[in-house]
Amino acid sequence: MWLKVGEITTGNLPLLHTNFRILIEQMAKVKLYDDLPKLPEKTDEQRDRAQKILDELYTHYPNPHCALDHRNPFELLCATILSAQCTDVRVNKVTPDLFDAYPTAQAMANAPSQELEELVRSTGFYRNKAKALKRSSQIITENHDGEVPQKMDNLLELYGVARKTANVVLGNAFNINVGVVVDTHVRRFSNRYGLTEHEKNTDKIERDLMALFPRESWTDLSHLMIHHGRNACKARISEPPDHPLCEDYGIKCECQSMREGS
Repeated sequence: MWLKVGEITTGNLPLLHTNFRILIEQMAKVKLYDDLPKLPEKTDEQRDRAQKILDELYTHYPNPHCALDHRNPFELLCATILSAQCTDVRVNKVTPDLFDAYPTAQAMANAPSQELEELVRSTGFYRNKAKALKRSSQIITENHDGEVPQKMDNLLELYGVARKTANVVLGNAFNINVGVVVDTHVRRFSNRYGLTEHEKNTDKIERDLMALFPRESWTDLSHLMIHHGRNACKARISEPPDHPLCEDYGIKCECQSMREGS
């Protein structure tokens, strides 16, 4: 209940204080997300449950980190482009030679296409990936003084860079959280744990996760879900994982029916 000015007395000051606190909290929340599109509405119960899942993930995976080896934003950008339809392990085997040959955006912008193709051949789709590396490096060199841009809109202007890649670079290279990386592990986790109703639409899944979890956790969140997806919540399961996270929170996972039937 909100008080009008003429209704304020010493007897209802506690209520006034509560109303003021709520207003301040609402203003702070709006400011925290005012640079983002409007997110889906979530209940306090849903956010509390998400926080418990996040806390449990940190307990089991206390060192969330990017699995792609890199020393700077440019290397991370290139590695992420190469990781499409390819394992991180394979990318990490390819990038040392790639960066020894072309360590900067300017060097890669001037690289012969055939040489780039040979260096990244084993990652698959090597012609498209080599083209993306070269074209993106040219844009970075010409439009951003050779430095990887730190804004989503600028990153999306790079050749072969979509929102997932941009989120990886912003979160891990610059500690800027403007979204959540949704890969196959994150999509599977989000559905099995009842965090979204969207099975395949990664944009809508991302927005659900952004609405549920604290913004400062968004970069870690994807790493945590990926770690759990590789460790326990795998794509194909013949028997229910022996993991407390799955048992307590995997409410829409087929492993629950397996447990009930055993």
